[in-house]
Amino acid sequence: MADLIDCNFPVWGLLPKKETGVTQFLTKYPEYDGRGVVVAILDSGVDPGAPGMQTTSDGKPKIIERFDCSGAGDVDTSKVVQAPDGYIIGLTGRKLKVPSNWNNPSGEYHIGLKNLYSLYPSKLKERVVGERKKRLWDDGHKAAIAEACRQLQEFESKNPQVSTLEERLQKEELEARVEVLNNMEKKYCDVGPTYDCVVFRDGNIWRACIDTSEEGNLEAGVFLGEYTATRDFAPLTQEDQLNISINVHEEGNILEIVSLCSSHGTHVASIAAAYFPDNPELNGVAPGAQIISLTVGDGRIGTMETGTAVVRAMIHIMQRKEKVHVINMSYGEHAHWSNTGRIGEVMNEVIDEYGVTWVASAGNLGPALCTIGTPPDISSSSIISVGAYVSPDMMVAEYSLREKMPGMPYTWSSRGPMIDGGAGVTVCAPGGAITSVPNFTLRKSQLMNGTSMASPHVTGAVAILISGLLAKGCPHSPYSIKRALENTALYVSNLDPFAQGSGLLQVERAFDNLVSYNDAAERDIRFAVNCGVNNSKGIHMRTGVIDRPKDYAITVEPVFITSETIDPSRKIDFNLKLTLVCDASWVQFPTHLDLMHMPRAFAIRVDASNLSEGVHATSVRAYDVTNIAKGPVFQIPVTVVQPMTLPKAALLPDLTYTNILFKPNTIQRHFILVPDDATWAVLRLKSTEKDKTGRFVIHTVQLKPRLACKTLEVNRMISVTSQSETVQSFAVQGGLILEVVIAKYWANLGDMFVDYTIEFHGIHMIHGNLTMQSGDGINRLELRSSLRNEEVVPSISLKTSVQVLKPSESKIAPLRERDIIPPSRQIYELQLTYTFHSAKATEVTPNATLLSDLLYESEYESQMWMIYDSNKQLICCGDAYPSKYTIQKLEKGDYTMKMHVRHEKRDLLERLTDMPVLLSQKLSSPINLDIYANHSQAIIGGKKMVAASIPPGHILPLYIAPLSNEAKISKYVTPGSYLQGTLTFCKDEIGKKVDSHVFKYIISEPTKKNSNSSTKSDKEKTTKWDEYNEALRDLKCNWLAKLEPGEYANLLYGELKNIFSDHLPVHTAMLTSLDSPEARRHIPHDDLSENTIALANQIITVADAVITNIDQDKLLAYYGLKIDQRPDAAKIKTTMEKQKNSLIEGLVKKGCALARLYVHGTKAAEGDGSFEHLLESVMHHWQEVQKFAEPTDSKVIILSLWHAHINNHYGRYLKLLTRYYEEKPLKELEEKCIEIARVLGWEHWSRLLTTSIPTRYPATYRLF
Repeated sequence: MADLIDCNFPVWGLLPKKETGVTQFLTKYPEYDGRGVVVAILDSGVDPGAPGMQTTSDGKPKIIERFDCSGAGDVDTSKVVQAPDGYIIGLTGRKLKVPSNWNNPSGEYHIGLKNLYSLYPSKLKERVVGERKKRLWDDGHKAAIAEACRQLQEFESKNPQVSTLEERLQKEELEARVEVLNNMEKKYCDVGPTYDCVVFRDGNIWRACIDTSEEGNLEAGVFLGEYTATRDFAPLTQEDQLNISINVHEEGNILEIVSLCSSHGTHVASIAAAYFPDNPELNGVAPGAQIISLTVGDGRIGTMETGTAVVRAMIHIMQRKEKVHVINMSYGEHAHWSNTGRIGEVMNEVIDEYGVTWVASAGNLGPALCTIGTPPDISSSSIISVGAYVSPDMMVAEYSLREKMPGMPYTWSSRGPMIDGGAGVTVCAPGGAITSVPNFTLRKSQLMNGTSMASPHVTGAVAILISGLLAKGCPHSPYSIKRALENTALYVSNLDPFAQGSGLLQVERAFDNLVSYNDAAERDIRFAVNCGVNNSKGIHMRTGVIDRPKDYAITVEPVFITSETIDPSRKIDFNLKLTLVCDASWVQFPTHLDLMHMPRAFAIRVDASNLSEGVHATSVRAYDVTNIAKGPVFQIPVTVVQPMTLPKAALLPDLTYTNILFKPNTIQRHFILVPDDATWAVLRLKSTEKDKTGRFVIHTVQLKPRLACKTLEVNRMISVTSQSETVQSFAVQGGLILEVVIAKYWANLGDMFVDYTIEFHGIHMIHGNLTMQSGDGINRLELRSSLRNEEVVPSISLKTSVQVLKPSESKIAPLRERDIIPPSRQIYELQLTYTFHSAKATEVTPNATLLSDLLYESEYESQMWMIYDSNKQLICCGDAYPSKYTIQKLEKGDYTMKMHVRHEKRDLLERLTDMPVLLSQKLSSPINLDIYANHSQAIIGGKKMVAASIPPGHILPLYIAPLSNEAKISKYVTPGSYLQGTLTFCKDEIGKKVDSHVFKYIISEPTKKNSNSSTKSDKEKTTKWDEYNEALRDLKCNWLAKLEPGEYANLLYGELKNIFSDHLPVHTAMLTSLDSPEARRHIPHDDLSENTIALANQIITVADAVITNIDQDKLLAYYGLKIDQRPDAAKIKTTMEKQKNSLIEGLVKKGCALARLYVHGTKAAEGDGSFEHLLESVMHHWQEVQKFAEPTDSKVIILSLWHAHINNHYGRYLKLLTRYYEEKPLKELEEKCIEIARVLGWEHWSRLLTTSIPTRYPATYRLF
């Protein structure tokens, strides 16, 4: 045992503040700890019950507002009711008792309902579903199965030989019970309870109660006032510990329940501003700051942010009477472009018009360059972008590493520059902490890391800076704060410049800068720098080999904050005399610039032709000649990539590197101009040292114009050993610069020598179509290889069918006050409705292609879709990124898809009122197209191509034949559909995985068979008069079936029966009419009226007319035939089919009518046995019909149900009901199941179904 045990824990490393000077600053200025500053956290929601989230250091409430901007917590409470006798009937149907102590002067209550699980983050839902199954299902189910099995065994031991019909049915009944119970376990699905919500105004504020008792006991429910007025919050249930609060909108018509969609936001808020009076070392950066929690992550789609949520959050900040000083947004996506986009425009407005400092995480997509997310990458450079740094203290306290290393950026922290040349990272800050998480996690604190954690550190720092500036009365702006952070950060020269930006944040130096220069001429000015034709934020050369100088036109425009309302004299007086400086000899620029309130243009020449291979970065910095000490007033970043090219003379296009030393966080970058015909590359790594294993990150990126960095990108964490080679393949595109990064993971201690090679391969398709249809004939493709001898095994595998859905209805409506950009810019919503049918359970992906993969850069503000089943139950939601929202298994049935798109310009929405949506459904098995080596074999469907080899410089043609069995497939697809899959050429699996093309095959419409094509023989030829009479008869039969039973139906039946007494459809139509009131009930029941009995007697009479009209023996004989050789076999078949269907209908309807008479009779006669003959008659008809159809056949199942009903065969009854439910998912069937489950004592099942009914059969669609 060690002599000394260290009892001092390095607590300061858990939420690090020393490294950035926060601790020293707050020691010097304890009052400037964020007091008087409001921080908006745009995230997944902040838990007001989490440790450190209660008060500020000066005793004020910490979280002053909580809003869920996504809409996921909204409840439609537009239905208004009174409570005359102290009770309300809720939308679930429960009777709700109004507590006597509620004060509601108006007497009006708004009611709605909310499913519990729709408020749960996914991790919590997993936990609660598991706990509920254990508590409410498992024991009851095990007992029920044991009992059912015991009864079956007892019966089998008593009756080893089943001889009578009664015994057979009894055995079937017991077997059915066991089967039903086993199926219930397999299909167990807990959709969670649905709670009634009641909203009312108590004279001053809105209050809401959520009936978590599920019994109508509102006293025991969650009762809350609006959070902003009362700071009320409470856990939904004891077991979940999920703290919720409420807001009310639209005069009580919308209740917004504010939950959390993950623990991310609470952790972020804790880093920025947690306050622990008893443990100050655990405090966040600004313990005195107050927080507004604005949820932008939408719980319906995981935790993804939506345009609606981000814009609503910004509107809330704009609408607030008291100023929000700083925003933290540790959220974002990778945008395809940043110079335009609706959401980016509104972000600029928040900063430029409302003076809010915006801090955002740079992203976690490093270590390759150009991997910054949006935000911060928008059209302006106003957002503070934060990279993630890990300090020696963090390594020990948070990560428990064996040894301390010098501080460094995390391997995964996103790197600059932005694709358009912008700086990328502003500053870096500690990117990890062990601090508070929400109570629902059932833990006090947790380690999380990411630029998501670095960003709130800077947000907290900005809060303490503003706190000090307010106390000192020093004016400032979002621009002066950003410049101060950049100009005072600690730049560490041996760390990756692209990861640290201007360096590690230094709070005290930034404060001194802001105080000293608070009267600088440019304090309230941002400098809009535009470079080149695309208005880029900087200069970025990464297009090919640089062999000549290039000139860039630069404009710099000073723009004042709140430019439209600022005093004009400030614009007139503004003048800066600037001197321009750059450290790089390869950049030529003017030395001076006189800047006034107008755009100034000048040129910069970049002559990088003599630069070595690799990346080179510098910046042109503009200093105020009167005060150089304050730092640059603006910078123009310049990044140049000089790629290596593969020598033409090389035998193989491979690059080999041997014995390269990797230490923790060593990063090797290679920039290679990819050879023209290359389509994939392979990276092979191997350690040269025995018994050493290292964790490495491989990252490859190619940039394409106006596409995100993730378009051609692979990022993998791998293990490298000496025993075997690690192989990673990735797709490449010829002619573009490829960055290959190999990095040893920062926390992987120890040095390691590695050998690696990068090989390029290519099978380049130079000619041919990737979309074909049968009318195109043979599709010729041409492949070329120019790098090496490539083995080709072509394959086309079509895996999905894609149908085009068009909206069945569309409507545009103005939204309410949450969606009006101040002062009065109204946002409109377009709602589109689509319907589709799923013929079998399959994987489905909806895709609104017009708007897909666009969020921040989209011209529209927001989009979202929801899919509902035929009972309006919400099945799935999705938004801008279709690949994230594949529904793994959509059951067979009819579905409705609702889609919404928002914008403030109504005319832009009108353009989308007919927007098509693609629906991809996975095929049960892929369809392969045949590929041939030559045209002649392709035409005759001869010998298929197996494999070929293409020597360098050669061209190989392939021939794709159209589908031979297209008619078979076209039966199942809608017009305009196509099949989609992949086309691959490569033989080896390594290349095949990554080098593939999307291939589409358009299905042509099936030919319509002419129904009147069968020519009649001379004998059968009829006159037009006969045809007319037949048509008239058929029309009357059709209408008879549609009439309600009664006078008109009897009249029409009488008329038809007199003329066509032998025509079966006359009688079956009458049966349909007579049975129509019962058919609407769907299932057997005991409440039979006199009218029902009268109709039942009538049904028996009409059914007899059908049954006696058909020769059953002849029918049975026909269906016993193996093959019918008669010349008119087809005609006979049609006649027999019609007879069989009529007979089944007659037997089924008569059987059901007899069953109803039996139920009615036994009820009236108190069971004196005089109706047993009816029971036997039902049994007889049920057996008769089984000669022609299965008892579970959709036409017969209703009789089978009646048979089980009158015999009290509950097991068979349930088995039939579950089968019936597959065809007709109706609430009545579920309610019947609940009734029978209670009779059988299966309380666990009846409870599960009862709980689920309000969720599975809602009255309306959900709100967006």
